[in-house]
Amino acid sequence: MNTKDVLYDLRTKKGLSQEELAARVFVTRQAVSRWETGETVPNTETLKLLSKVFDVSINTLLGSPRQLICQCCGMPLEDGIISREKDGTPNEEYCQWCYADGTYTYHDMDDLIDVCVGHMVTEEFSEEQARAYMKQKLPTLDYWKHYEELADNGEFEEFKQKLIDEINDLHIEGMPHLDKLNALVGSYVNLAYPLPGGAQVKFLDDGTTYLGNQLENECGGDRCFGVLANMDFILICTYGEGGSDPELVLYKKR
Repeated sequence: MNTKDVLYDLRTKKGLSQEELAARVFVTRQAVSRWETGETVPNTETLKLLSKVFDVSINTLLGSPRQLICQCCGMPLEDGIISREKDGTPNEEYCQWCYADGTYTYHDMDDLIDVCVGHMVTEEFSEEQARAYMKQKLPTLDYWKHYEELADNGEFEEFKQKLIDEINDLHIEGMPHLDKLNALVGSYVNLAYPLPGGAQVKFLDDGTTYLGNQLENECGGDRCFGVLANMDFILICTYGEGGSDPELVLYKKR
């Protein structure tokens, strides 16, 4: 699709008139009309505003002329998993797992490889092959090539360690010692917990990236502990295979 077709399609799907879209991106209705007829295209700053309004990448607005990949982990990017800046603007350089609300979540290449390999192994692609591929791929990506410039002097790792210490200090029965917290997107871990009256409640935002991990129960059985946290809370639960039958163990404001 051309930019004119993409803009028309996105505007109509969102139920906006040309006047309403123009007001949101600070242009005239005539400017929107010219975009949709193909007479002109939005400038760079306006594309950024349109990206935020429609919650898509600039690459999508331009008709997807290139295949986007996360410049931290190498994952192919689609609009549903691209990262966001603190103000909600899409950042098409990274996925939600590697860059969340303006913060890089991985500062150790080996840690990232460990996380990625677990999702890459298949009958045709062994763990050894996956690990070798990632060790070759990651150093070619912009984040790792410019890590010294992008690093935060260890601030995020200090925050993660503080969270880990707080969680371990809770001494939850049956839960083993927590060593790592990984980036987890809310839509993948936002379980619905049953209430006494039969209703269910979710505590997370599907579009937000949290820190968490899954731990085996020290007491045995087929239920796991799930740990999720951010600057505002710590959540600990248990669940069966595939997140079935979740039970809330603890929800603690920080």
